[in-house]
Amino acid sequence: MSNTATVLAFDFGASSGRAIRAVYDGQNLNYEEIHRFENIPIEKDGHLCWDVETLLKEIHTAIQKAGTFDSLGFDTWGVDFGLLDTDGHLLANPVHYRDARTNGKPEQAAACMPAEELYAHTGNQIMAINTLFQLLALREQDPELLQKAAQILFMPDLFAALLGAEPVCERSIASTSQMLDPRTGQWSREVLAAYGLNENHFASLVASGTVTGTLTTGAKIIAVAGHDTQCASAAMPCAEEDAEHTAFLSCGTWSLLGTELDAPILTADSCQSGLSNELGANGKINYLKNIIGLWLIQESRREYKRRGQAYSFAELEQQALAAEPLSSFIDPDAPEFVVPGDLPGRIQEFCRKTGQPVPETVGAVMRCIYESLALKYRYAIEQLSAVTGRAFMTLHVLGGGTKDRLLCQMTADCCGLTVKAGPVEATALGNIMIQLKALGLLDSITQGRRLIAETEVIKTYTPSTQNYAEWNAAYDRFKTLLQ
Repeated sequence: MSNTATVLAFDFGASSGRAIRAVYDGQNLNYEEIHRFENIPIEKDGHLCWDVETLLKEIHTAIQKAGTFDSLGFDTWGVDFGLLDTDGHLLANPVHYRDARTNGKPEQAAACMPAEELYAHTGNQIMAINTLFQLLALREQDPELLQKAAQILFMPDLFAALLGAEPVCERSIASTSQMLDPRTGQWSREVLAAYGLNENHFASLVASGTVTGTLTTGAKIIAVAGHDTQCASAAMPCAEEDAEHTAFLSCGTWSLLGTELDAPILTADSCQSGLSNELGANGKINYLKNIIGLWLIQESRREYKRRGQAYSFAELEQQALAAEPLSSFIDPDAPEFVVPGDLPGRIQEFCRKTGQPVPETVGAVMRCIYESLALKYRYAIEQLSAVTGRAFMTLHVLGGGTKDRLLCQMTADCCGLTVKAGPVEATALGNIMIQLKALGLLDSITQGRRLIAETEVIKTYTPSTQNYAEWNAAYDRFKTLLQ
């Protein structure tokens, strides 16, 4: 077997996608982004949907640009899915998790199985966007479509199947669904029975790193850790002996803040804290909190552009830096911030309703977002610490958020932790490492992490002691908003 391989990693975010081509020669890893494209949802039949036809064209464009390669793999956001008929054709565009069809569904679902019982079976933070509630909404609103479906595939497995791979459900992406038992790695029959869902609708469950097909060129299609968070955490440059005192923050459109465990935590306290158990590529449990992340900045930027004010992200950061510190805060996860639209206006209204100074300038709105995210990260870390008993000393920030120096420093200052930011391409690197392991060039995720630690640039942010008292006072105010 050759000790050299070229792999193609497709990393789909909720607002853009890209393809990264990587070459590994047994010692050195070189990679480059060869194609980037927007991921713009569309309105279809009254729902917000993913434009699969356009995304497939982008996938084929990237494959052409890549030239010769040995394998490819897809990672995407969680929870969303597509429906295939008996011939393997897509029945309809997958509905976007931000669509309003699941409003109120968790509360309705509690009539069949109380929330804490549902959590004890699945370990997922109960959120309206989760696959279970999407399926219940689909069955209620379009039962004929669900009846026509031969198979339900999560997004990364859907893209692979549309390229000719065997339809499968990779476990890390399935573990975002509110239907998988994290103790067994199998579907929870209790949950499926409670809600009248047919296990046969789902393709076979497979482990991360499973070869599921072959392109006509001979390149293997590999089911990597389909959930982008699990790819990012697979690339965390953390030594095993430090894991107990280390938390990670996969920072992109969503922020997912967690730690690695050997077994899931399915207690009532964990449920009430809104913590999730998801399956990692290395067999560990990624125990984490879902937090709305850079979406708040991304959508605010889009709103300012709609108003005729075009700002770069760097300009927004500079305006935030110049604004008055620790003045007003939001709960980033308040429901009014989930859907697209006038986020700056909603942030102002939130501050007005909660009796805080209203941020009037662009810089003040941005500062409010940055500080609120840092404060919510501290809140999540304290929840993780309380439930696990762990004392965290280091926070590894992974992904696109590592480029945001202001957010990284604020997080270090607010949380009182050392923040290690990098790699920027954590998600794609995790995807690449899992492919290399499947091809036999790496023996473990741990070996891949060592390679990343040796070759990637990691920037360290040390907490400042100068304004820790001000952050503590701000945190006390922030917690009252959450109550």
